Amino acid sequence: MENAGRTIAGFHIHVYYNPSTREAASRVRDQLAERFDVELGRWREEPVGPHPQSMYQVKFAPELFGQIVPWLMLNHAGLNVLVHPETGDDLADHSEHALWLGEKLSLNLDVLRRLQTTS
Repeated sequence: MENAGRTIAGFHIHVYYNPSTREAASRVRDQLAERFDVELGRWREEPVGPHPQSMYQVKFAPELFGQIVPWLMLNHAGLNVLVHPETGDDLADHSEHALWLGEKLSLNLDVLRRLQTTS
């Protein structure tokens, strides 16, 4: 998938949770793995990178967007979820190109800005 010279190599889903919503997050994770061809990332119990709270990541191919995202819209169990493309521009992918389900959380984009200036 390409637009304005940018190619989308894949998508990431970040499902955010806290101790009281971890069980719901686990159910969503299991259902994603059962229904779709996705790559599950590990559980991150502490904030990491730009992510302000516990989360796990799910990767999937661009051709699955039309199946996965509509399913997730109806089945995210009230959790806050970030969906973003992989274009090679992490800052833009996590901000300008991001799609949110639930509440839009404030990411620590300074982490990504610093990475851009050191690359």
